[in-house]
Amino acid sequence: MNLPETPDQALEKRWSARLLDVFIRAGLVLAMTMLCYKIFSPFLPLMLWALILAVTLYPIHRQIARRLGGKEGLAATLLVLVGIVLIVAPTSVLLSSLGDSTYDLVNHVRDNTLRIPEPSPRVADWPIVGKKAHRLWSEMHSDLPVVVKSMQPKIGHLARQSLDIVAGTGSKVLQFLFSFILAGVIMAFGESGTKAAQAIFERIIGIDRGKGFAHLSTATIRTVAAGVLGIAAVQALLIGSALLLAGIPFAGVLSLVALVFGIAQLPALLVTLPVIGYIWYSGDYGTGAAVGYTVLLLVCGTVDNVLKPLLLGRGVEAPMPVILLGALGGMATTGILGMFIGATLLALGYQIFMWWVANNPDAQAGKDPPPAA
Repeated sequence: MNLPETPDQALEKRWSARLLDVFIRAGLVLAMTMLCYKIFSPFLPLMLWALILAVTLYPIHRQIARRLGGKEGLAATLLVLVGIVLIVAPTSVLLSSLGDSTYDLVNHVRDNTLRIPEPSPRVADWPIVGKKAHRLWSEMHSDLPVVVKSMQPKIGHLARQSLDIVAGTGSKVLQFLFSFILAGVIMAFGESGTKAAQAIFERIIGIDRGKGFAHLSTATIRTVAAGVLGIAAVQALLIGSALLLAGIPFAGVLSLVALVFGIAQLPALLVTLPVIGYIWYSGDYGTGAAVGYTVLLLVCGTVDNVLKPLLLGRGVEAPMPVILLGALGGMATTGILGMFIGATLLALGYQIFMWWVANNPDAQAGKDPPPAA
């Protein structure tokens, strides 16, 4: 005998059916999200770089478009063409020079025509590595083929690693070029992109704070580009110019190392101090020239300490340490791309946390006036 359902049982069945519908819909949405991510993941770094470049260069694009009578597409095209030329030309020259130098070095070693100069006695006085460096240098000066033959396995391994690095660099440059082209397309539709970003933040965070968080994200990306990459590039350029002025060998390689150190937030003095030691120990410079180059290299090696407080965090509603820690943590996690993502996420998290602290309901209740007697 079937007993009639009670109101509580009917309500429980309805809630169970609705809960099952919610779980099924949530599962379908999650599955579709995972599939979309899997399909889009090969292009994710490309699109992230395109967005970062578009956000960083959009103020310049606006100025160019204003001078062209508001032609957004033409301004984006010109900016992309100039950027491609600035990327391709130096890269081609660098790779060509590197290839020619490597080819000449291999030929000299193979033909036994490479001559290593005799080391200065001062080399042995270098701290820590002086004696070993002097001994190896002397052996290479007296009988280079024997030294090369004894180190052949290491040299072969190093050559393979160098080829892998060159191939990886070439692929990264191509990826960056495609990102630059996509950034031009995004900048051409910048107004609609700005509105879409604000709408996304308003939908996630709320209408009252969505616009502010969208502005914080774009400002953080521009700050990281100017405050980390910009300062590193300026400092590397100054160090490279000083090295060329002083006639230091491998000035281009050392300036590139300084650029990498600047991006990694390592002190550029790690590059300039050994060069200063070389200037004083080589004996090729007079006292006055050595003092002048020492002062110049010390200034170039510490100029980031002056520029960083001026540029990093400017125009962003987050303290400079938050931006810097986010950039460093993101870079340690996912490379240079993570530098922008980490700084943006940490700045947003900081603002959300401070907004949560400021909106304490207990504190607000304590500020309410007491009821009238």
